[in-house]
Amino acid sequence: MSGHSKWSTIKHKKAAADAKRGQVFTKYIREITLAARLGGADVDANPRLRSAVTAARGVNMPKDNIERAISRGAGGLDGANIEEIRYEGYGPGGVAILVDCMTDNRNRTVSDVRSTLAKAGGNLGESGCVAWMFQQKGLFVFDDADTDEEQLMEIVLEAGADDIEDKPEEKAIEVACTPDVFPSVQAALEEANMKPQMAEVSWIPDNTVPVEGDAAEKMLRLMERLEYLDDVQHVYANFDISEAEMERLSA
Repeated sequence: MSGHSKWSTIKHKKAAADAKRGQVFTKYIREITLAARLGGADVDANPRLRSAVTAARGVNMPKDNIERAISRGAGGLDGANIEEIRYEGYGPGGVAILVDCMTDNRNRTVSDVRSTLAKAGGNLGESGCVAWMFQQKGLFVFDDADTDEEQLMEIVLEAGADDIEDKPEEKAIEVACTPDVFPSVQAALEEANMKPQMAEVSWIPDNTVPVEGDAAEKMLRLMERLEYLDDVQHVYANFDISEAEMERLSA
């Protein structure tokens, strides 16, 4: 299981389960607010906002919270001092990691990310050191047991998706597309009432690094710790963990 799809699935399931803790809501509110400030409050005309709202609904964020975040961002009341920044580095076993953050204090954020990587045996690298290993793509993941693959293929390919892949070992079907057609594919799926387990624009690795045993356990723990840092929005990595190893770690 490659890092982009496996970790994304894990974190979305955890987000839905942990939403009551409030931290997950905070990350989505920050994203919605900034998206509305940068691109306006019209969800249909602002692809980034549309994606953020869809993700927030996926973890059962109340409608009022979403609307307040949009209003604050569009009105310029919040997010004015927040900037986006990406950090790059390495985890256990030489795994490449991208960490996307939103912060009002760069010094605090870089210190938190560097410390978290170091404690896991990784290190923070220079800008550009691993980004070249990834491509930005739209990604939709469906439960294969609840999805008509032929219907899904017809809908997404007509909407402009590049690829659809059945992954029986993961009990999933993945749809990939370029970022520019992500809103079109998302709209087509909504119109057909086909609901993915996950829908996001992700950074997908060109190649993966297999990890197992202690390194695999450390890698998953590191991803979780990075995700839970207050200023971190998304974490991407190019690790690959086998199904057998995932079952062992989950036991």
